[in-house]
Amino acid sequence: MNSFYHKNIKEGINLLPEAEAKHCIQVFKHKVGDELLILDGVGGMYKSKIINISKKVCEFEILASETIIPKSFKIHLAIAPTKNTNRMEWLVEKLTEMGVDEISLIQTKNSERKKIRMDRLEKKVLSALKQSKNPFLPKLNDLIAIDSFLSEHHSQKKLIAHVNPGHNYIRYIGDSIDPGEDTLILIGPEGDFTETEIDLALKNEFQLISLGPNTLRTETAGLVACYAINLVNKY
Repeated sequence: MNSFYHKNIKEGINLLPEAEAKHCIQVFKHKVGDELLILDGVGGMYKSKIINISKKVCEFEILASETIIPKSFKIHLAIAPTKNTNRMEWLVEKLTEMGVDEISLIQTKNSERKKIRMDRLEKKVLSALKQSKNPFLPKLNDLIAIDSFLSEHHSQKKLIAHVNPGHNYIRYIGDSIDPGEDTLILIGPEGDFTETEIDLALKNEFQLISLGPNTLRTETAGLVACYAINLVNKY
């Protein structure tokens, strides 16, 4: 059953948003009587049936609905965008499939990309939501300077990944969090965070952690960090 997104579902009969209707009719070639799964992005899943189709309109009625209870913990990844746009788009897709709750883009001194096409990333997130049938749409935040981000965000557990072996007090991520903790994790650019940025994070109650002995690409580090948090929570 193909999945579609509609954030304002009401009881009874609904219309798919125009872009979703076009995809349903022209790409998937759905017809009257076909069944669809509609996701509202906040936990609602609606088994539905198409009752009317025209060139740009897809009307459906709800047959059954289910509300998914959110998991007991939240994951917020803050990451410096990669120079290669495709790698960042790949990352937000995978994070959505994994059930990451929030993604923030941070501008650091060593960042190689200064501007982001948020509309492209939002499309990738939405596509991954439907493909994975994830009932919860991640929050995607636009690019912000790291100093502003650090001063504005508070979380039950705040972590920053760092590759400098000179910090011999760094713990591995799995040893740094407890099950059920809301976790914010910072991942730097290819050139890593500067010492000034690390010091600022520490002053804002972030804890230095390691993702292992190897130096990972930015998008790999982001994925590994979120996967590790899920493992701790057995999710």
